[in-house]
Amino acid sequence: MPKKIPESILDMLDRLIQDETVPRSVRRAASEIKERLVTSKKVSVEAASAITILEDLSADPNLPMHVRTMIWNLASQLERISVD
Repeated sequence: MPKKIPESILDMLDRLIQDETVPRSVRRAASEIKERLVTSKKVSVEAASAITILEDLSADPNLPMHVRTMIWNLASQLERISVD
């Protein structure tokens, strides 16, 4: 049985995807992460992959600070998904 993705993670992803002040590349990555998490049978593996993607995105020096904070919060939530 696949693990349930916490609603808070899906909400954070939706906020990133729908916020027009977020750069397009971040919105696109958030959309892909959400799709992979929702359709995956191994949520913990996808969560680890998502954390890597988010860390790469947050390293962009041109990223607005509020977006970087949202990315860090999302990565923190994803780290709570346990690995079996």
